[in-house]
Amino acid sequence: MTTADKLTYLARAAEAELRERILPFWMTRAVDEERGGFFGTIDADGRPDPNAGKGGVLNARILWTFSAALRRYPDGPYRAVADRAFAFVTGPLWDAEFGGLYWEVNPDGSMLKGRKQTYGQAFGIYGLAEYYRATGVPEALDRAMRLFELIETNAQDCRSGGYWEARGRDWQPIEDIRLSDRDMNAPFSMNTHLHLLEAYTCLAPASGEERVRERLRGLIEITLDQIVDPATGRLILFHDERWRPMSAVVSPGHDIEASWLLCEAAHVLGDQALIARSERAAVRMAAAVLEWGVDADCGGIYYEASGDHVDTDKHWWVQAEGVVGFLNAFALSGEDRYLDAALGTWRFIEEHILDTAGGEWRMRVTSSGEPIPNLAMADFWKCPYHNARAMLEISQRTKALAGRAPR
Repeated sequence: MTTADKLTYLARAAEAELRERILPFWMTRAVDEERGGFFGTIDADGRPDPNAGKGGVLNARILWTFSAALRRYPDGPYRAVADRAFAFVTGPLWDAEFGGLYWEVNPDGSMLKGRKQTYGQAFGIYGLAEYYRATGVPEALDRAMRLFELIETNAQDCRSGGYWEARGRDWQPIEDIRLSDRDMNAPFSMNTHLHLLEAYTCLAPASGEERVRERLRGLIEITLDQIVDPATGRLILFHDERWRPMSAVVSPGHDIEASWLLCEAAHVLGDQALIARSERAAVRMAAAVLEWGVDADCGGIYYEASGDHVDTDKHWWVQAEGVVGFLNAFALSGEDRYLDAALGTWRFIEEHILDTAGGEWRMRVTSSGEPIPNLAMADFWKCPYHNARAMLEISQRTKALAGRAPR
């Protein structure tokens, strides 16, 4: 295949996957008609669990997904789902007393977990800002800016510039600030800062506010100066309040995701020096993933490594981000190995991750691509954000690249 052929193939495949499978799945199977919002869990056979809690992250990510789809395809059938997600995020998930988004609500919309995880607030901003860009509804921007002010007032550490992992429902400090049971109870995490950067990248052009741009700049600099390991080009996952590393775990999925999100953030600011610095970092990060994280025998990208132990399972979101990150590295470097890595990762998705019967993606498969049974199609974390966004990015990026590819 020529370069143009590879790009054309990826563009068409991504567009079809998004509009014919991913978005229809969430439009037809995830909507809770009786109690509002979306079901918190959908099992491996596509059956929703009406008794599952409804996570703030899941609903905010659905809001972003269908708002982004609406903005790309304004004549498509996506406005109703975006409106439903907006109503749930600004209704049951919104803490009317203390402000911000609950971490989780019961199936009927009553509060279940009221803690204010910075990660969750970031996804609220991401979804609300994208909804505003798609619809122009003033309340969406107002709510996004209210979340921004709450984060900056209550979660930002003025000494280090970093952002605390979590606060209590009333925004006061709490002891256990972990994002999940498997995470370290550390003051600062890569994950929270990465997704706050992502959120502010969307909020900055939506709001036009200089203070948002200033905080976005701060997040880019923190990522480049503190979170990207200068020796390896990999992300340091956890830090203490003085930015001293607390973890040696390697996460190729986050590395490749951060590589292209950094570039997007820098381009929003339009600072040429920061763009150049971010792009150099992005190519180095992609190279590190290609050299270590890609399975040369079976294809796909490994989940993570800690010391000599490598978790060789292939998670759905890692593969999605991998295609985008490698395309970004190809665009920046012109090196064919990155385009081939993007295509190879997509082939692994096609062959092993897509659940052709159900319409969504398998959450996780083994190193060789065998499905791991009984894993949910949707849950607190499993949503259409990574794969739908990847399809939007792949479609747009490959079309742009095809225009300058030799034929």
